[in-house]
Amino acid sequence: MTDQTLPAPDDPVRIRATAKAAKHLLPFLILMYMIAFLDRSNVGLAKQALHADLGISDAVFAFGAGVFFVGYALFEVPSNLILYRVGARRWMARIMVTWGLVSASTMFVRGDHSFIALRCLLGLAEAGFFPGVMLYMTFWFPQKERMRILGLYYFGYPLAMTLGGPLSGGLFALDGFAGLHGWQWMFLIEGGLAVLVGFATLFALPDRPADVTWLDAEEKETLSRVLAAEDAAKTGAGHGNLGALIRSPKLLQFVALYALMQVGSYGVVFYLPEQVSNILHQKIGFWVSTVTAVPWACSVASTILVPRLVQKLNAPRAGLIVCLIASAVALAVSGSSMAVPALMGLCVAASAVVTVQAIFWNFPLAHFSGLEAAGAIALINSVGNLGGFAAPNIRSLADRLWQTPEAGLYAVAAAGLLALGIAIFLPGRGQTVTQPAI
Repeated sequence: MTDQTLPAPDDPVRIRATAKAAKHLLPFLILMYMIAFLDRSNVGLAKQALHADLGISDAVFAFGAGVFFVGYALFEVPSNLILYRVGARRWMARIMVTWGLVSASTMFVRGDHSFIALRCLLGLAEAGFFPGVMLYMTFWFPQKERMRILGLYYFGYPLAMTLGGPLSGGLFALDGFAGLHGWQWMFLIEGGLAVLVGFATLFALPDRPADVTWLDAEEKETLSRVLAAEDAAKTGAGHGNLGALIRSPKLLQFVALYALMQVGSYGVVFYLPEQVSNILHQKIGFWVSTVTAVPWACSVASTILVPRLVQKLNAPRAGLIVCLIASAVALAVSGSSMAVPALMGLCVAASAVVTVQAIFWNFPLAHFSGLEAAGAIALINSVGNLGGFAAPNIRSLADRLWQTPEAGLYAVAAAGLLALGIAIFLPGRGQTVTQPAI
């Protein structure tokens, strides 16, 4: 192999190196993502209790649930640029410890203002985590392998909701213990878990392939050469500086598409427990939270199977479009007055809103590199995640205007249809090192 010849995707050393990286890094990254999503979304399980104990209205809850993303958007880009400079290990540890402390502090909420303030602070604290992980992926996994790795990483999203729902519901059983409400115990314990894992990050996450002992010299050299060549190819195509990033029409396309996807995603996440509660005609607790886990269990299977199929067919755009259509239709069906169709709709909707994101990130990760990638990923995630702010407020507004809970579902489903108009302009096939531009 000459210096000009890059290891092919089927090169045994390259395969061995990426397999080792996945084995050593993915379990911990998935654990981090599970805790992040649990601390971000457990407020949905607390909705009824916050109303009963503190008088927090539906409108205030919707604003507080969504305002998380305002703080998140404000600090996302600077956080990711700092991560690029100081290294993922230290910066992501800082992020996790900070958001864990803020999440645990939600137990001290006393009314509307403190609820909104702490949700905003949680967004500020968590800013940079998800795009930091996306950037971290580019330090370890070549583009050809990244579709499968992203699919496995997104496994953490539905797994958090599958396991976290019953866990959170179970913590409600501590109601009255030590003079605390069940929802207070939930925020305290799950926030404390983030703090513990944050400290563990300092020991579990190496920054680059050169920093580890579990890759031999040949594996380090092979992996580093492939990753460097991909960065160089993208930079040579005009993707390598922040000035070009600001002028990139692709950035606007990615941001708009991601924002619409988040409307659908958080339109499900924040309201799924209450929706299941209404379907079962039972108060949120262990049983409702267990049934709520079923749609997320379906999405666990989806995030494993669909990205692999998309990678095998080399058809990311088709996979994206199918998921967007499925989420829109399923959300509308979940508003049925009949329990079985409604629950089936929730299962398909939850699967689609998770899987579509695992497919989506392959497009911007293939388009940007280096410092530009750090800024691009952060901008897409931060501005796009304002869709998470919009989602609960859109549902609340639509429900009030039409005086029916189905109106909010239809409004959120419409976002998926709007996203189709953007998705059709993405490239139909995956890119390679020799074809870096989208």
